[in-house]
Amino acid sequence: MEWSQQFGAVAAVLILLAACLWWLRRRGLAALPLRNGNGRLLKTLERLSLGPQHSLHLVQLGEEKLLVACSPAGCALLARRGGDSVSREPGS
Repeated sequence: MEWSQQFGAVAAVLILLAACLWWLRRRGLAALPLRNGNGRLLKTLERLSLGPQHSLHLVQLGEEKLLVACSPAGCALLARRGGDSVSREPGS
């Protein structure tokens, strides 16, 4: 095969892939993940140390903010905030 035929085959495959992605995104079956300015989805806003092994973390995931407590026994989600509302997690 000549280089022009190979180039044409590669171009055809790329065009088909782009058309499939466009069709899937239009139907809502493929979406790009939300990312902040530096390309990260998860961002630590604040950390408060309560003792040598206990801390509170305020984490942003997309537009949602999460308050997480960490201890040697593990981590627990204390509160979730999306927009202006605050909801407490069950059992906290």
